[in-house]
Amino acid sequence: MTPLSPTPRSTLTRKKDRGRTERAELYAVLDEGLVCHLGLVLDGSPVVLPTGYGRDGDTLYLHGSTGSPSMRAAATGLDVCVTVTLLDAVVYARSINDHSMNYRSAVVHGRARLLSGDEKLRGLHALTDHLAPGSWEHAREVNAKESAAVTVLALDLAEASVKVRDVGALDQPADVAADAAWAGVLPIRTSFGAPETDAECSVPVPAHVAERVGPSTKPGR
Repeated sequence: MTPLSPTPRSTLTRKKDRGRTERAELYAVLDEGLVCHLGLVLDGSPVVLPTGYGRDGDTLYLHGSTGSPSMRAAATGLDVCVTVTLLDAVVYARSINDHSMNYRSAVVHGRARLLSGDEKLRGLHALTDHLAPGSWEHAREVNAKESAAVTVLALDLAEASVKVRDVGALDQPADVAADAAWAGVLPIRTSFGAPETDAECSVPVPAHVAERVGPSTKPGR
């Protein structure tokens, strides 16, 4: 697995010590997140929009409606920027200035490629497995009309950066010595709740859905 190769766009300019160079850390951030933000210049103005994504190896797949102006523009070979951020904690410091957040973030630069045929189907598979693993095999297949209404783009992960903050409060020595305010970390955790079956569905909750639920919220508990 090759390390991340910094470019002028992917080289950190602040807090360089928080940068990560291992490609595995890029994969970890992308695989844990569920929503990315796609940034590009559209009609002369910057636009940043949340969108679904999936990863297969060193390719990031993005999708949206064929009627989406941002997806249509991205498909023409414009430079785009995709970000994924995982917020792990709020960091309380002894001074307001030193409050912070613990996070893991990935930024990917490049030019997306419009997919069709088998490549498009592979991208849709990766997108489905990322958001709802197991559904590709469980639910009805995508039909021709549905596929025609969806744009799928591929973005190479060659130009990317990862930044991580995973420490506690970093106060000034004088504030630590004064010991006048609480300092610490308030963790943030995201979890799945119990599945809520559609009112018109008689099919039991399948294993691929139930397995994503925490022990305390398993169906029937």
